[in-house]
Amino acid sequence: MTATGVLGTAGARRGRERARVVVLGGGYGGQLAAQALARRTDAAVTLVNDGDRFVQRIRLHELASGRPVEAPRFADLLAGTGVAFVDDRVVDLDLAARKVQLRDGAPLDYDVLVHALGSHTAVPEHAHDVSTPDGAARLAVRLADDGVRRVAVVGAGLTGIETATELAETHPGLTTTLVTSGSLDDDLSPRGASHVRRATARLGIRLVEHAPVAAVHPDGLTLADGLDEPADAVVWTAGFAVDDLAARGGLAVDADGRILVDAALRSTSHPDVLAVGDAAAPVAASGDVVRMACATAVPAAQHAARTVAAVLAGREPRPWRFRYAIRCVSLGRRDGLVQVVHTDDRPRDLVLTGRAAARVKEAIVVNALRVQTHPRVPTSA
Repeated sequence: MTATGVLGTAGARRGRERARVVVLGGGYGGQLAAQALARRTDAAVTLVNDGDRFVQRIRLHELASGRPVEAPRFADLLAGTGVAFVDDRVVDLDLAARKVQLRDGAPLDYDVLVHALGSHTAVPEHAHDVSTPDGAARLAVRLADDGVRRVAVVGAGLTGIETATELAETHPGLTTTLVTSGSLDDDLSPRGASHVRRATARLGIRLVEHAPVAAVHPDGLTLADGLDEPADAVVWTAGFAVDDLAARGGLAVDADGRILVDAALRSTSHPDVLAVGDAAAPVAASGDVVRMACATAVPAAQHAARTVAAVLAGREPRPWRFRYAIRCVSLGRRDGLVQVVHTDDRPRDLVLTGRAAARVKEAIVVNALRVQTHPRVPTSA
């Protein structure tokens, strides 16, 4: 992909009209990509997000427990950066005409598009979720009801573990059950899984493993073996899904609807489109698709800005070289787990636990917000 191929006659560095870069989605990847693009290039950068506040998604389990969570306005985050902000929902992509169709506003023309619309939890009827602020807030209201005595959290990935432990610590009067179709041993080392088991036992959480859920109903769960798990509130954290916007627009996607990208994070079917965050499917050095996580979205966003800067300058962009290092999970406010992993994300039996791990996790979460206003802070090579 050459600068001429992407921008036609809009090469800003050659004294012509500024290139137009539109970033879709103001999450950890999109907001940072917009700021980094404005810093690295002289393009006209526009960020589009459905909502005028930045969501700290990795703190939404705290919001669900009733704890306040800061939600900065994009107007404040973007002040002085030169990034234009549009509060609107993207409803369609016209890739041939290079236009973004919006729900309320006029279409936006682009020369380069950065897709960073993220993911959401596919929540069944009668269940709550913690993947959106509204969902977390509704759950907090529900748990404040005196009639709620039992809560079941479905899914024992990092989000499920954090949600169950946060709720159990904040609401010790609740009976909290963590239900998973697999086991804690699936994604954690023996030491890591053992610590999580100790933490859940300390908080009084019932752990139900190897128990796929067949149905969710107003009074709880029915498991695949036919047994019922009564609950006044069900929280669904079992997996994430992406919107079908990319597929509908004609971008090449994988079986999960995530955008297929090359080593520089450009769409394999439309090289004037880049994708970062949960909606993208970059391949790590191990050959596996990079998992959905804030920890992968942030460095991908910075690399996407480097790719666009290279293209605008007529250079071939470098590949994104991502390696895993750790997984962090909070276990309430005073406990945590830092699981060291191999570069391909396989867990090593090396962990940090307790208050020290909780402090590391909190520092990472704080820095995830800090980097949104300091795009110079390096998060990848």
